[in-house]
Amino acid sequence: MKLLTFRSSDGPRLGALRHGDEVVELADPPDMLSLIDSGEEGLELVRSALSRGKGKVHGLADLHLLAPLSNPRGNVIAIGRNYQAHAEESARAAGKAVDPPTVFTKAVTSVAGPHDDIVIDGAVTSQVDWEVELGIVIGRAGVNIARERASEHVFGYIVVNDVSARDVQFGWGGQYFKGKSLDGFCPTGPWIVTGDELDPASLRLGLRVNGETKQDGSTRDMIYPVDAVIEWVTKGMTVPAGTIIATGTPDGVGFARTPPEFLKAGDVVEAEVEGIGTLRNRFVSR
Repeated sequence: MKLLTFRSSDGPRLGALRHGDEVVELADPPDMLSLIDSGEEGLELVRSALSRGKGKVHGLADLHLLAPLSNPRGNVIAIGRNYQAHAEESARAAGKAVDPPTVFTKAVTSVAGPHDDIVIDGAVTSQVDWEVELGIVIGRAGVNIARERASEHVFGYIVVNDVSARDVQFGWGGQYFKGKSLDGFCPTGPWIVTGDELDPASLRLGLRVNGETKQDGSTRDMIYPVDAVIEWVTKGMTVPAGTIIATGTPDGVGFARTPPEFLKAGDVVEAEVEGIGTLRNRFVSR
């Protein structure tokens, strides 16, 4: 199933995509986090609504989509340098050896919708970069999760653009968290594809800036695939249901290009993951 959140006159509403262009509005559970918490019982309610035609039906093109999970439990957990080619391009740009993948977070306040404008605050950064990523939505809390049990903890998958202020990230004393957490710097969506409908092992990822391809990769090139990411992140640390994990980006980011490229007001970025969908965000000045 493809599960989404959209804006209505009564506030955010939960919906499920049907036939590719229709959205069935769901009355119960009331929001995505509640649906995640309800487990299989909640998913059965959604399946019933879809099969029996229950709920108001909207045209997808008529809706303003919001971040499918705008209030994840805690910061977005992210994996840096999880694709070998990206790890190598980052090392070349920094003039040093390749570092192993790292774990960092993005503030929950950075989460944005799949079509939201993203503000570039020129007083804070002039080096805004892009990173398309496969995102995991955790459905069951866990700690020390073994790889072979990892899929049992997955609610679904989303597209993430790990937008980064490189001058903050690298120039303020190594501030990954700050450089990754400016308001709106984590567009997500366009919906959550439930874990039973998607195999994350070999999905194509791509990103375009003003129609020009900048990133083109596959999840099969991950150093740590999805199950290994879940195992690694949960070692000694409980990850609650409703957490988003961004699994890393392929090569082609802006700061590692020759010469470096950064986003500016007016640019339109499309980040896409096969089997899920596309984020389309315009960057604007404050």
